[in-house]
Formats: sequence, C-alpha cells, structure tokens
Amino acid sequence: MRNATPVPIACDLFIGGRWTASETGRHIDVLDPSTEKTIGSVADATPADALRAVDAAAQAADGWAATAPRQRSEILRRCYELMVRDADALASLISRENGKALCDAKAEVLYAAEFFRWFAEEAVRIQGDIGMAPGGASRIVVQYQPVGVALLITPWNFPAAMATRKIAPALAAGCTCILKPATETPLTAYAVVRLLAEAGVPDGVVNVITSSTASKVSNAILEDRRVRKLSFTGSTEVGRILLRKAADAVINCSMELGGNAPFVVFDDADIDAAIDGAMVAKMRNGGEACTAANRFYVQRAVAAEFAQRLASRMGDLVVGDGVDPRTQCGPLVNAAAVAKVGALVDDAVRKGARILAGGRALERDGHFYLPTVLTDVPPDADLLGEEIFGPVAPVVVFDREEEAIALANATEYGLVAYVFTRDLARGLRVSERIESGMVALNRGLVSDPAAPFGGVKQSGLGREGAHHGMLEFMEAKYISVAW
Repeated sequence: MRNATPVPIACDLFIGGRWTASETGRHIDVLDPSTEKTIGSVADATPADALRAVDAAAQAADGWAATAPRQRSEILRRCYELMVRDADALASLISRENGKALCDAKAEVLYAAEFFRWFAEEAVRIQGDIGMAPGGASRIVVQYQPVGVALLITPWNFPAAMATRKIAPALAAGCTCILKPATETPLTAYAVVRLLAEAGVPDGVVNVITSSTASKVSNAILEDRRVRKLSFTGSTEVGRILLRKAADAVINCSMELGGNAPFVVFDDADIDAAIDGAMVAKMRNGGEACTAANRFYVQRAVAAEFAQRLASRMGDLVVGDGVDPRTQCGPLVNAAAVAKVGALVDDAVRKGARILAGGRALERDGHFYLPTVLTDVPPDADLLGEEIFGPVAPVVVFDREEEAIALANATEYGLVAYVFTRDLARGLRVSERIESGMVALNRGLVSDPAAPFGGVKQSGLGREGAHHGMLEFMEAKYISVAW
C-alpha cells in the first residue's frame, strides 16, 4: 500500500460543491501520530463559514428530497464502487493521519464502503403503512419523509466509517448534511467527499467543514432553525452538551456515545475461540474504539490460562509505524492518549494489579503504548470504571453466573458486551440480562452495516445501520383520510 496512488490532500472547506477558504484564511495542521510530523493542513472554519454550509445544504434540500429513490440509490452504489476502487490509497491516508495499522485501515475502508452499498439498497425501500382506523370512520395512512438538514459530527478513531455510517443513511432518506469531522483526522473526510462528488452527489447535498473552535461552530449550526437533525459520535460528556444545545430548538438527535464493554468468559468456553475473540474485540484499531473490550471477566477455573495466553498473544504483536505493512499495533492518536492510558495502568498496579505483558509507553518518536495485560485487578481500579481507549486488557476473576452479570452491568454505559460459553442456553440467558444495546455471543466482532448499532444508558440514543439507520433521518407523517 506504500505504492498506492496518493489521495489529494485538501486544504479548504467543501461547501456547496466547491472548495473554499475559511473566512479568516487560517488552517489547522494535521499530524502523523507515528512520527509527530505534519502531513497536511485544513481550513479552520468560523461560525460564519458554518452558516454558509447550512445555506448550501438548505438550498439543495428540496431538490434532493424530490430526487427519485432509485436515482439516490444508484449514486450511493457508485459511492461504494469508488471507495472500493481507491481502498488502498484511502487506507494509507487513514494510517498516516490516524496511526492505525494498515491492515486495520484497509478493513475500515471496506467496512465504510459497505454503508454506501447497504443504504443504496435501503433507499428504494422507504415504505409507509395504510390501514382502517379501529372506529371505521377513516383510513390511517403513514408515509416517511426526510427530516431535513442534518449536522453530522464524527470522531477521529474511524474517520472513514463514522462518516459513511451517517452520510449514507442521510442521503438515502433524502436529507442534505454538513459533516464536521474531528480535527485530528479530517483528511479522510475530505477524501471521501471527493469521491461523493465524483459519484454524482449534487452540489450542496454534502458539505464538509473543519474547525478548531468546534463548540462555537456546532452551536451556530444548531441555532439555525433550518437544521432539523443532529447525529453525533463521540464521548458521553460532549454528547450531553450537544443534547442540551439541541433541546433549545427541539432538534431530532441520534447519539452514539462512550462504552465500557465487558468481555465475559465462562469456564465451559472454547478458550481458543475466546482468545481469538479477545484479540479482535480488544485490539481492533489498537483498542481505540467505543466497541473495544474494556473489562475482562473470566471464570476462576480458566482465568489463569486465559490471562497467560492473552498476554502471550498481546506481547507478540508488532508495534510500529502505522503505514509499515508489518505493524500489527500502531500508535495512539496523540500524547494525551498515551498519558491517559499510562495513568490508568499505573493506578491499577499501585492498587495491586500485576503486569503480564506491556505496561509502559515506548520511548521513541510517536505516541506508542505497548499492548498490555493486567491480572489481579482490584475492583477499585480506575480502568474498570473508565473507557481505556488503548491496548490494555484488565482481567478480573468471577465465580458465579449471577456475579458475572452484576459485574458486567456495574457501569453507566451500555454499548456492547462479549460473552463466550459453549452452553447456548446460558449464552442467550446472559445476553438478555446484560444491559447493552449489542451483544457478541462467541464472537469478537459485532459491527455490521446490516445490523442496528447503538447503546443504552449513557451510551447513546438511536441506532445506526440496518433499516433503523435510515429511519433516524426520517419523520413519520400520518394522514387521516376517508373515502
């Protein structure tokens, strides 16, 4: 992939189908977390720039909503084909600005492209309902219409997939949008919007802006009465702030927020499968994922074996520069991320945990922390209560099924959980009782564009993917009629 055709690096905002400078002309540098060197820069949008993007989206809204579903579908299908065509180049770009290993970056690009293919198929399946009112005096007719102009805010950890998971259903539903990607990884978003323009997405339907003053820009957009939808992926803390702001204008909100995923291994589990699943659930994207396994609860009879084998696998991973094809675990996104992970590990060790693998940052250029396994982790360790967002696996022993369920649920979050057992009845019973929006049963991967992705409790509102994802961008209209 080092020889992939480079993706043009954008420097300007993309508004109304045109590349345009920010009002001030200022730019934001984008750094490679593997080397800490600047690899590009993007325009730094002001609130006035943001409102220009709203103008463009609003002007395009009626035309796009009136576009035939088949035509929207064919454009989305073309978006999918173009992403697959440029997969190697996009993966290289993601590795450079995000740091993730090339294998993870390539997997992300193909996953991201699937949202365009899935919602190309869903765009022609916007179906309503018709029925007789119980009293017999009228018919109940229900149709679905696009909610309107949408603000899409995405994080840095999956710069392609988090963008397409929002853009694709918005476009399928007939909405126009303003995408605001994270300033750590904006280049991928601009690369994707180039492909959308090539695929035939009309001017103004998708606009992309970046800003170092994220709250001011987001507030300006949410205060504009033409904006009717907010879809946000990020931390629960920021999600709460945005929800409060959206409440002022009663804006329709979808929130995919933080996680603290339990990974439960019962003593009858296939340990080989559990280790393989743990490596995917923990180390996909180097642990920088809201779906990453955060707390490993292992039944006592197999706990020592599981911890030792996991430590061996984690310790053997090749840590290095994200764009090096040999790398299996790249850097964390920035120095603050390394400091946070280090502090969580140090806290656990200070309270009695033992390090089986890793346990320290690498002393080299870039933001690297070694894949780490801890055992004998005490219940008051901070990393059991916080989202680690790094390559650290704390192992805790349990004895009874009820205890495992209680431990899994002892968090304000509820995004995803992982359960390993050969007993199908137990697996389904535990899956039903764990408080999370998603459960991976004997699997280390849960994400699928065809499945409803989302959490409960403090992990969010609404669902992305599946047919549910398109309905998040639509309103049901009821028409009472007699004939």
